Amino acid sequence: MARFSAFLDANVLYSMTQTDLVMETARIGMFRALWSEDIHREWTTKLVEAGHDPQKIERRRLVMDSAVQDALVTGYQPYMESIVLPDRNDRHVLAAAIVGGANVIVTRNLNDFPEDAVAQYGIEVQRPDTFLIHQRGLNEQLFLQCVRRVRRRLRKPKLTPDEYLEKLRKVELIVLAEELEKVKSLL
Repeated sequence: MARFSAFLDANVLYSMTQTDLVMETARIGMFRALWSEDIHREWTTKLVEAGHDPQKIERRRLVMDSAVQDALVTGYQPYMESIVLPDRNDRHVLAAAIVGGANVIVTRNLNDFPEDAVAQYGIEVQRPDTFLIHQRGLNEQLFLQCVRRVRRRLRKPKLTPDEYLEKLRKVELIVLAEELEKVKSLL
C-alpha cells in the first residue's frame, strides 16, 4: 500500500469524472486515499439535493469503500474543538486528515484551509488538478494506464480521448487536460 496519504474533501467527490480518476489512482496504490463518514454525508447529500438517484449514490459510496481498503478515518471528532479554520464546518476535514495521517488535503476550497492552520500538522492543501498532476509526475506510465482505464470504462456514452479531455476541463482539471492533450494517442 502507498505510504503517501491524501484526505479527499467532499467537493472532490461530487463530479463522477473527477472521482473516477482520483479513485482509480488510489485503487491501484499510487496513493492512500482517506475520507470519513462526514465526507460521505456531505457529497451524498449534495448529489441527492441536486436530484440524483439516492440508490445509485449509495451504491457509489459502497463501491468506494470497498475499492480502497482502510480509507475510512474514524475517531477524529474529539480533536475538532481545538482546530481553528475560517469555516467551523470544515474542522472535521482537518481533524480527520490529522488522525488519518494525511500528507495532503485535496480540496477545491483552498481558502478554507489556510497554510498557517494546516502546516503545523505537516499537511499540505492542493486542488484536485494539482494533486493529479503530481500523481502523474510520480509515475507517468502508471498514471496514463489509470486514465486510459477510466476513459475506456465509460460506455454511456463512449468517449474519444478528445471528448474525455473536454470532460476533464469541465470539472476544472484544466492543467491535467492540457498535459494529457500532449499524449492523447496513449489514452
